[in-house]
Amino acid sequence: MTSVIGDFVEKVDFDTYEDFHKNFKLKYDNDFNFGFDVVDKYAEIDPDKIALIWTNDSEEKHTFTFKDMKEYSNRVANLFKSLGIKKGDKVMLTLKNRYEWWFCMVALHKIGAIAIPATHMLKLHDIDFRLKQAEVKLVVSVEEDTLLPDYEEAEKELDYDLKKLVIETERDGWINFNEAIKEQSPEFERPTGDDKTYAEEVFLIYFTSGTSGLPKMVSHKHTYALGHIITAKYWQNVVEDGIHHTAADTGWGKAVWGNLYGQWISGTGIFIYDYERFNGIKLLEKIIENKVTTFCAPPTIYRFLIKEKIEGYDFSNLTYVATAGEPLPPEVSRRFKEISGLTIKEGFGQTETTLSIGTFVWLDAKLSSIGKPSPLFNLELLDNNDEKVEIGEEGELCFKLDEDNRNPGLFKEYYKDPVKQAEQIHDGYYHCGDTAWIDEDGYVHFVGRNDDIIKSSGYRIGPYEVESAVISHEAVTNCAITAYPDEIRGQIVKASIILQPGYEASDELTKDIQNHVKRVTAPYKYPRMIEYVDEIPETISGKIRRVEIRDKDKNQ
Repeated sequence: MTSVIGDFVEKVDFDTYEDFHKNFKLKYDNDFNFGFDVVDKYAEIDPDKIALIWTNDSEEKHTFTFKDMKEYSNRVANLFKSLGIKKGDKVMLTLKNRYEWWFCMVALHKIGAIAIPATHMLKLHDIDFRLKQAEVKLVVSVEEDTLLPDYEEAEKELDYDLKKLVIETERDGWINFNEAIKEQSPEFERPTGDDKTYAEEVFLIYFTSGTSGLPKMVSHKHTYALGHIITAKYWQNVVEDGIHHTAADTGWGKAVWGNLYGQWISGTGIFIYDYERFNGIKLLEKIIENKVTTFCAPPTIYRFLIKEKIEGYDFSNLTYVATAGEPLPPEVSRRFKEISGLTIKEGFGQTETTLSIGTFVWLDAKLSSIGKPSPLFNLELLDNNDEKVEIGEEGELCFKLDEDNRNPGLFKEYYKDPVKQAEQIHDGYYHCGDTAWIDEDGYVHFVGRNDDIIKSSGYRIGPYEVESAVISHEAVTNCAITAYPDEIRGQIVKASIILQPGYEASDELTKDIQNHVKRVTAPYKYPRMIEYVDEIPETISGKIRRVEIRDKDKNQ
């Protein structure tokens, strides 16, 4: 074994969840840097260890060892330095799932510059907002429809020249990234003096996906990488010299959750499929072909997979599967296990956190539960008066802070936003803004975002349970549950539904879906209003924008 995980935890193996929760402890130096202390360490002790297997729709394939990762990240670090990038500068990456993203992330960590990953699906106003808010000095991008022209248009409004690198493309005003790194040295010395990096400094910023309001800048410290040991080792169950795949665009926070920090620290390689359009069957075939051992994806992808004809596929290399992002519909979990033999383990976290609640490897999956708390997070459920609620009662998910808020799993701050900071962190707690309850066995059950809870005739109804019930109907492909204003009940449950091919909207189908929901969940939760739609509004990270549906209904 050559895993470096033992360099950062006092104890690696645990017998029970209770043992894990009580005795898991991180250890690290005050100058911890993922680039040098993980990537370069592997390059030293096991240079041929596989770090990344990458392929695309053109059957192009590359396998990178940790020796490769060290040398490529060093070349990129030298390139960035030659362009004037220094410690603390912001660099924005819109690279889809190109392998160059991994070179850039490690390079930026080594320099001490601040990485801002972003999705390639950003529009002009998104790019303009991010460049200005973060004062971005350099962008690295792929050529994707209007992406490069939008960068150029946004740059015109800046008071400085934006440095611009593009992958494998020749374009005026842009530097060809791949050609430029060939000219750079594969050696890069660890910075010292004023350029030295420290564990508690910011190294990463994510813009929240914006389910409501403008995106906020969430800043993370270098220690955030260590917080993801729990995500990878004890929730996704990655193994030494295995291959892990998390389905996520590099612009999403889920990419560093599942395809970088905790996985490499734990000694597993990463598999990446850089597709042009999502196809569940092709993804499954690539996973099988590349002998992926552990897999993580949002519930939407599992839903797509079970709608496909995947019976008969060979799941023998795949040993463990997990999900997070939104609660997993029980019907999806049941069908996937029937087909694959694998139980999907749920987890919970936010852009602001690492995995904070999970169905860890020692725990059985429990219907409608996201698991139990991570040892990095002291979970308490609070009511509107910040008082603890009783077992079985709903409350807001809150994490108690230590005196100096050095939790490696929790963000440092909302960058440049003290108002938002004060809203979410006060009275010794980080307030998640989510409602949940805890059962007698200590399992946490997610109800919904506070803003998404429906209050109808005195009942409090979370959207996820109703969505799960609706989706389990054979005619339904996807569904969003929201509150609709009602003079008598205050609010009623509304379902926006996308139908399966071959089904048509009708009064009879509406009645059948409503009766189905009454049978599989509490009858008072059934959708009194159903609207059939062609699409459901989502954030760029795939979460339903319920606020957009509610606003549309208010304005009708």
